Amino acid sequence: MIYKELVNWLMLAEYKKITNKKKIELLHNYENINEICSILNLNQEEKIDKYIKYMQEKNIQVITYYDKDYPKQLKNLYDAPIAIYAIGNCKILNRKNKIAVIGARKASNYGINIARQIGSFLSKNNIHTISGLALGIDVNSHLGVLKENSVNSTSGRAIAVIGNGLDNIYPYQNREIAKKIINNDGCIISEYIVGTKPLKNNFPARNRIISALADKLVVVEAENEKSGTMITVDFSLELGKEIYVVPGNINNKMSVGTNRLIKDGAKIITEFNDIIDEDY
Repeated sequence: MIYKELVNWLMLAEYKKITNKKKIELLHNYENINEICSILNLNQEEKIDKYIKYMQEKNIQVITYYDKDYPKQLKNLYDAPIAIYAIGNCKILNRKNKIAVIGARKASNYGINIARQIGSFLSKNNIHTISGLALGIDVNSHLGVLKENSVNSTSGRAIAVIGNGLDNIYPYQNREIAKKIINNDGCIISEYIVGTKPLKNNFPARNRIISALADKLVVVEAENEKSGTMITVDFSLELGKEIYVVPGNINNKMSVGTNRLIKDGAKIITEFNDIIDEDY
């Protein structure tokens, strides 16, 4: 891609006056990014140029909607990102065998241990684990993957989807883990350009990407039906993904959401093989 086209792609991605859905319609109608930017009268070249130079210095990859490395599963979203940003091995984003593992930030010790075991189990079975690098269940599923990576060079890798720019890993406590994910051939991605803060509204949008990338979703602890975990479940159901749930102690508030999902028909996990028996 020539540099001018890249600038135009990012100007379109950052244009806030129309939705991603409308941007995709324009791409399908015109298939020429330069023409679209001319029609919309986009003129943020200087600002975008600074972003691109910074990302090149930091080895942040830019993957636009028509790039061959753009994750095909994201195109199942009606509001798919026009561009995504990646650090690490972005090739795994289009590989098969990807499962999301999510759950409560204020996880119990039981939930933390189970998340690590699931991450390790999936990795051992050459399945890539997707999560959000958040505290609690998310980061511990990543830690399980990293443990397996340390002893098995052919194991599945970690894919972390974050809700802010890749120049500033959030939450900050997980920066070292993020580095380990990258150093172990995993990948960290975001739809948010560098400089974007971890704003509250970014995370529900981030969750739709986790849902779209994954073949299925595993839930380990969720406090209630309004949590970020349950938002991800809703996205996954809309996309036709199977939901697998770890049952919890009925006296523990972190089990309220997960036990409700089982009651409503989600697949219960009583052993780790339940996650992969049907499809892998």
